[in-house]
Amino acid sequence: MAKAVAKSKKVAAKSRASKQPKAKAAALAPPRKALKSAAAKPVAKAPAKAVAKAAPKSALKSAPKGAPKTAPKTPSKPASKTAPKAASKPAAKPAAKSAASAIKPNKWVYTFGDGKAEGKASLRDLLGGKGANLAEMANLGLPVPPGFTIPTSVCTYFYANDKSYPKELVSQVEKALDYVGKLTGKKFGDAANPLLVSVRSGARASMPGMMDTVLNLGLNDETVEALASLSGDRRFAYDSYRRFITMYSDVVLGFEHHHFEDILDTYKDSKGYTLDTDLTSEDWEHLVGKYKEAVAHETGKDFPQDPHDQLWGAIGAVFSSWMNARAVTYRKLHDIPESWGTAVNVQAMVFGNMGDTSATGVAFTRNPSTGEAKLYGEFLINAQGEDVVAGIRTPQEITEEARREAGSDKPSMETAMPDAFAELTRIYTLLEQHYRDMQDMEFTVERGKLWMLQTRGGKRTARAALRIAVELANEGLISKSDAVLRVEPASLDQLLHPTIDPTAKRDVIATGLPASPGAASGEIVFSSEEAAKLQADGHKVILVRIETSPEDIHGMHAAEGILTTRGGMTSHAAVVARGMGKPCVSGCGNIRVDYGRGTMSIGSRTFKTGDIITIDGSLGQVLAGRMPMIEPELSGEFGTLMGWADAVRKLGVRVNADTPDDARTAIKFGAEGIGLCRTEHMFFEETRIRTVREMILAEEEQERRAALAKLLPMQRADFVELFEIMKGLPVTVRLLDPPLHEFLPHTQAEVEEVARAMNTDPRRLADRARELAEFNPMLGFRGCRLAIAYPEIAEMQARAIFEAAVEAEKRTGEAVGLEVMVPLIATKAEFDLVKARIDAMAKEVMRETGAELEYQVGTMIELPRAALMAGEVAKAAEFFSFGTNDLTQTTFGISRDDAASFLGTYIAKGILEIDPFISIDRTGVGELVKIGVERGRATRPALKVGICGEHGGDPASVEFCHQIGMNYVSCSPYRVPIARLAAAQAALGKEIASQA
Repeated sequence: MAKAVAKSKKVAAKSRASKQPKAKAAALAPPRKALKSAAAKPVAKAPAKAVAKAAPKSALKSAPKGAPKTAPKTPSKPASKTAPKAASKPAAKPAAKSAASAIKPNKWVYTFGDGKAEGKASLRDLLGGKGANLAEMANLGLPVPPGFTIPTSVCTYFYANDKSYPKELVSQVEKALDYVGKLTGKKFGDAANPLLVSVRSGARASMPGMMDTVLNLGLNDETVEALASLSGDRRFAYDSYRRFITMYSDVVLGFEHHHFEDILDTYKDSKGYTLDTDLTSEDWEHLVGKYKEAVAHETGKDFPQDPHDQLWGAIGAVFSSWMNARAVTYRKLHDIPESWGTAVNVQAMVFGNMGDTSATGVAFTRNPSTGEAKLYGEFLINAQGEDVVAGIRTPQEITEEARREAGSDKPSMETAMPDAFAELTRIYTLLEQHYRDMQDMEFTVERGKLWMLQTRGGKRTARAALRIAVELANEGLISKSDAVLRVEPASLDQLLHPTIDPTAKRDVIATGLPASPGAASGEIVFSSEEAAKLQADGHKVILVRIETSPEDIHGMHAAEGILTTRGGMTSHAAVVARGMGKPCVSGCGNIRVDYGRGTMSIGSRTFKTGDIITIDGSLGQVLAGRMPMIEPELSGEFGTLMGWADAVRKLGVRVNADTPDDARTAIKFGAEGIGLCRTEHMFFEETRIRTVREMILAEEEQERRAALAKLLPMQRADFVELFEIMKGLPVTVRLLDPPLHEFLPHTQAEVEEVARAMNTDPRRLADRARELAEFNPMLGFRGCRLAIAYPEIAEMQARAIFEAAVEAEKRTGEAVGLEVMVPLIATKAEFDLVKARIDAMAKEVMRETGAELEYQVGTMIELPRAALMAGEVAKAAEFFSFGTNDLTQTTFGISRDDAASFLGTYIAKGILEIDPFISIDRTGVGELVKIGVERGRATRPALKVGICGEHGGDPASVEFCHQIGMNYVSCSPYRVPIARLAAAQAALGKEIASQA
């Protein structure tokens, strides 16, 4: 039987417990409201009536008995509306419209078989991936069971026209059934020689297991006897019939699979059977009766016997499955627009369970895990796809080499079915060369003859994708540019961070924001001190905090990963974790942390200090227990592909680096300089933060200068090391920009510590801290405002920068590519004041040292006013760097640390397509950036422009930066390879969808 069911059933089986009750056969189940109403109704009744409204009377006169007549008036979303996340994709257009130039008017069915087809691979948008590839294989003369495709344009029509089908559809389906019948020598619905078919979905994007399939359609109480007679195997016939009843009832009638499993298990227990293979033909015949009784009892109607009723019920169910919960979730995760719709493929059945000369299997032309160029897959003799999923039998290896490697004592396909294996080898070689990519194929062997049921581009790991792309290019099948376009930039995270073994079962206890990629397991700790202590003793820990602050830096460094209940994608925890390359889940608001008791609670579950949890920073999940990990590995192919990418990209790629470790990591990953050095992050270490607090809390300039004198040598030493590591590459140093709440002392102990260092009364210091406290620190006394109010701060930093540049040049012999950046300006006047101090200090250092320094002074554009006034600012500023974290915050009026509480709701309701802190909001924030670039360059044509927010590592945002002509993007160290590849793909013209 068709192996195609195997993977779809596997996914479906996993989701049975949570699956929503299905609507009637053709009723689309839209999100929320429609699913809710469907759950409240009894299970669907007569399937013939539960199909969508079809042709008008003139078309129905000659229609068969089971042709659709009326559609249930269930509310539905129009298919022309795209899914919120993917709405920015240019391809997200109504399916009918996108295919209009490729189809004939009023053509709703495309046949294939006998070495020819009405479709082809290029009609993927119209026929869906499965239908287009079936047509292509037929045109190539490969053995494909004949059939026909009802295109995605019908799905679009269905939802746009009150769930009615085009009037010509019924007659075209009947004509196609006759065509398939002639090719097979059978007739659909015939009692003596019946044509049996499969009905399967097929969207233009591969969605394995997300939608529904019906196999063996056309079986009833009469045709099952004909199948038994024609096959000479009564057991096979009734086994196929009971499988059809199970699938059709589940998919079309809403009577779920587990009810039939209960009946089967009870019967097996009564007979003393262990395996399904123990049952005889009489057993299956008895169970078919029991299954039909259960359907009649539950639905109030007998199981449909008319094959045309069955067919139209299944067609409607496939269209409905486009909106089932699994499919909706999958589309959101993979940015597949709702408007694309699905096609329906109706295909003559071939059976892999007709004895020892029959089999069913799945094969990949290359290993999807490693990319190795060897046939990879598994098969089962005398089986249907469900047998693999149910675990009744262990699949066998296809090649003899794989069998030996696995140590299996069961024959491989190569030895058990040498003729079919030889044909499979011929076909897989042809298909890979034809499609110029690794293929995922499904096949059935029926009585020695190989039939191809599907081919598609195979899903693969990032490691495999790299190897396959590079090797295909080296083999001459694709170009180097093609290879660069074949690898998803975001998938490189798999190569740079540990990931959870995809085969492991997940016990997800909470979900937050995927703030920093990778995964880690460890003991729960609730304080940074405990994290550092346990790590020193050899323990692996996960630091769990309500939110983090600079005092937590040592604990974050000691921890394997960080979990916070507050904060967004650009919160302190998120930014620092990304810089460290540690996984982080932030904004996990359904977790309640009790520091006093040392517990975290999620609903009825409570975890205490020392309990083991795992966090997946790529998905934002928190899981109970320790999960098995796959360690990152950079292969030779990684370097090769990155080299090809660098050869075509236009955008430079820099790093946001504040420490020597950040800088070294970034150089290893190919960074071309530092685009943002946040000087305040250099003060997170415990002894330094105390000195910074002295400086901030000082009431007199003399006190402030005393604290700054302590900071000067620290800053200078840091800069010298950074400049040495970068060896002449550009380094953009941003002057101090600390939101005060991150640096003010919060506890009495911290106040007393600073008071001792300053030799002052703790009460006086506490009063000063309260005086400086702000209602909205992100819009408060920070950025250039500090340097204007207290110019001695800018002077100290400028001196440290320039003295370090002189020292680094002496040590390396290379001039530092120095860029000094003034933060958070709103006016040119602010910039002029601070720049004057910087220039004065540069002259003083050059006079003192006798050195000549080349440097530029620019600004960070992170306020809407600065973007609008860019032409004026550019008269003095020598470069712009767009700080899109704050620009997003100030454009939307959203606090990035508090946004997690409502942004999810905004996205779910379609108010926002994506989280604007993950991927740049092109129409709002992006428009301000574009205005800033255009106006700045109108004043200063050679103005260097970059971006240094977290968007610098988001592939879709990188593409935007390329489009508007920026010079570079800057991102956290572990996202440098992602930005390099995304920049190359943008240069090659690829439009990248957000991964948010």
